[in-house]
Amino acid sequence: MLTYRVDGAEVRFTNRADGDMGHGGAYVHAVAPEVEARRRAVVDRSWTWLRQVHGAHVVSVTGPGDAAGSRADGSVTARAGCALAVLAADCALVALAGDGVVAVAHAGWRGLMAGVLEATVARMRAVGASRVAALIGPCIRAECYEFGPTDLDSLVSRLGSEVRSTTAGGRPALDLAAGVIAALRRVGVDAIDDVGECTACAGGGTTYFSHRARGDTGRQAAVLWRQ
Repeated sequence: MLTYRVDGAEVRFTNRADGDMGHGGAYVHAVAPEVEARRRAVVDRSWTWLRQVHGAHVVSVTGPGDAAGSRADGSVTARAGCALAVLAADCALVALAGDGVVAVAHAGWRGLMAGVLEATVARMRAVGASRVAALIGPCIRAECYEFGPTDLDSLVSRLGSEVRSTTAGGRPALDLAAGVIAALRRVGVDAIDDVGECTACAGGGTTYFSHRARGDTGRQAAVLWRQ
């Protein structure tokens, strides 16, 4: 598990050793008891987890556990003590904070195209965040992320040429982290850090779940809260 602070807020990124944080398909409005126990071991609070759909919908959270299970890819709160969470096996988990407002977003390539990061920052500013800092968690990196040329061209058209890269083997690749940075900078977020870890190859492929590299069904989490 990685632990950081973003503008005074606490953020934790789990890994394979912490266990699968996914809610499981059989649990539509709740979480399996064994998953809840794993989550509580990471942050002993009621999590606002999301049923992610690779879109741009962002929910506002008014109390601990509020809006849990919502179909969304981002959440925002100005209330202390609310644990906001997003899950992924390769997509970028992004933690944001500023002026007492905190947010998390799940950003894969479809989310980048849909504008989930811009929507999340807009919601933060609507509830009082004039400045925003961001931290990009573990995600698949360009050297491991071969990507179709047509969709890559679409992302380049939207976010700029910096998202175009190559894999370790020289194949066309998407630089997902560069896409996150480009989207955030479009809406005036310049205080951006990146943990720099690749879900596909960190630790020789043993550190994180990766659906792209190994077909893993498990999920790691980013959990953010303000004391």
